Amino acid sequence: MSGEKINVAIVGASGYSGEELVRLLLGHPHVNLSVLTSRQYAGQAVTSVFPRFSGHAGASDLTFSEPSIDLLADKAQAVFLALPHGVAAEFAVPLAQRGVTVIDLSADFRLNDANTYNEFYGTEHPAPEWLPKAVYGLPEIRPDAIANATLIASPGCYPTSILLPTIPLLEAGLIDPEQIIADSLSGVSGAGRKADVAFLYVECNESLRPYGVPKHRHLSEIEQELSLANGSPVTIQFTPHLVPVNRGILTTLYLAPASGQADDFAQWTDAIADCLAKRYADEPFVRLTSSGRLPDTKNVTGTNTIEIGWAADPRTRRLRVFSAEDNLVKGASGQAVQSFNIRFGFDETAGLPI
Repeated sequence: MSGEKINVAIVGASGYSGEELVRLLLGHPHVNLSVLTSRQYAGQAVTSVFPRFSGHAGASDLTFSEPSIDLLADKAQAVFLALPHGVAAEFAVPLAQRGVTVIDLSADFRLNDANTYNEFYGTEHPAPEWLPKAVYGLPEIRPDAIANATLIASPGCYPTSILLPTIPLLEAGLIDPEQIIADSLSGVSGAGRKADVAFLYVECNESLRPYGVPKHRHLSEIEQELSLANGSPVTIQFTPHLVPVNRGILTTLYLAPASGQADDFAQWTDAIADCLAKRYADEPFVRLTSSGRLPDTKNVTGTNTIEIGWAADPRTRRLRVFSAEDNLVKGASGQAVQSFNIRFGFDETAGLPI
């Protein structure tokens, strides 16, 4: 499909993730942006709302439209939904029913169980019959399923930063599934483009704070995917923090050896390194940091790369694993484009900054 161009629409194109999708897809060699929707800016030129795109030939004729199922199904082969949870399902289901490939950046189809959705999101799931039909779109973990999916649920930013370092270690039986602790620090853009006192500049600047404790919504999909990797239920401790940067997530994982792995600590840490190196040797967007350099958000901001590094502590006989990603790219829009590339048979890196 090297010369093919796919007609693509973005619903909710004026939020942070939507704007990032516009940026990435305008430069994608296999994409024709056919529809961009925004209720707030309907009728306005994209370049008047986002002057940063003014120099791009592909943006000059684009105008925001009111969202319409008929318009989207008629004009696009693939639709990205950059919408809040609960709203995305209103578009995802009828579009998927009409054969359009849907890549949903919301949480509406990330969970396999409607009761879990209700527990964590405080409302009944709008389309529970579609939960088993959706594919959890973590490209490094489920590429084959993504390649054949009609509805792709793109993972959240926190889950990506936790799952990619942890899933291989659980599958290999190297870590104790009952002793996983995750602390994550996120930039303010993770809260979305909205007027909320808690996220105003004066409230966030010069301030660090935990939030979403003890049950952040993303914990539901994190535990779901870790449980699948482990083959039995996994419960973790997860504490997210808001930090005064625009974008980026840094996660620290505290891990202990699995039963039978603790006798030779040095051998265990070598096995950890070998496991991650083998699992991600051919993954273009996973960078394992070398000895002496730990992950840093400044090295991944604006890219679709996640950095993963670790430090063993013989004194406590524990391992700390670190990951860094851009919450708007690898944690949202970039990862969604990565799934799009897999789904339509393009090079996985097409249109994506490494």
